[in-house]
Amino acid sequence: MSVLINNLQDNLEVEQKVTDIIEQVVDVVLKKEVDSDKEVSVALVDDSYIHGLNHRYRGKDQPTDVLSFPQDDKFLLGDIIISLETAQRQAEEYNHSFAREVGFLTVHGMLHLLGYDHYDGEERRIMRKKEEEILVELGLSRD
Repeated sequence: MSVLINNLQDNLEVEQKVTDIIEQVVDVVLKKEVDSDKEVSVALVDDSYIHGLNHRYRGKDQPTDVLSFPQDDKFLLGDIIISLETAQRQAEEYNHSFAREVGFLTVHGMLHLLGYDHYDGEERRIMRKKEEEILVELGLSRD
């Protein structure tokens, strides 16, 4: 398992705790869901950056919290893009820590890389259950 974390923004400080959580989430998801060694790239960006990607690749002219780009590659599972500005706002809105929000967005992005989705009720239920199980395992559950 290899995680490449690139901080492509300078609006928020990225503490070691946050990068450790990203690495732990990726590790746990891969151990639970994948039977081979994979590499994942995580880019930490601002709202402007993710807005451009969301517009270009999804046709949505607004920022979002996380995007996933699966790769059809033997070793690279894919790329996860997380807007730290949105993560900070959502952490405040949901009244939990910034680290927990980044952990959640990482789990969410990883599950998308693995083909999970949340467009219908049953898919959403399965994905949410897996997200919460992983967050609880890492001590990042909602209090």
